[in-house]
Amino acid sequence: MMPVLSSTGLVLHNLGLAAGFGGSLFGKVALNPAVKVIGSRAERGQVVNAAWNGFNIVNAASVGLAAITWLVGRSKLTGREIDRTTHGLVIAKDVLLGATVALGAANIFGGAFLAKQAPEGAVPSETGLTPTVGTPEKAAKTMKALDVGGIVNLAAMAGVIGITAILNMRAGASSRWSLVARFLP
Repeated sequence: MMPVLSSTGLVLHNLGLAAGFGGSLFGKVALNPAVKVIGSRAERGQVVNAAWNGFNIVNAASVGLAAITWLVGRSKLTGREIDRTTHGLVIAKDVLLGATVALGAANIFGGAFLAKQAPEGAVPSETGLTPTVGTPEKAAKTMKALDVGGIVNLAAMAGVIGITAILNMRAGASSRWSLVARFLP
């Protein structure tokens, strides 16, 4: 019999990671470059700031859900239930998920700060986070920091997703884990 609570937690965890990663990837590779079709550089910034700041609620909830479900499961299990390598993967996931949460929070606050640099978030930009010659210096620095932070955050989330898949495969192949899983809620 499949443990219902644990299975639900895993599904919610994976959905949170998928929504956070997918939305961030879409914004980075599709939304940000697409605003170049808007003639006004100020309107580009306004559209990008409105879109990202709107997505931030979904992103925070999604990544938060992934972190909470991980912490609940992590409070009960260490990975040692399977073997030393799995324990190391659990610790690596702890670090990457912590980085994802911290970078996500930094990006949310940075995006809100950027949007306040011009009325209605209309900070001039070439593309989503590429400043123009006329972008104020403080806003341009914020854009560059958000751009780098977004790339690092995507890499951290991809690492979390990859390690999650490896942990699931290792658990599925472990007779020790099969025994432990029988006692999960």
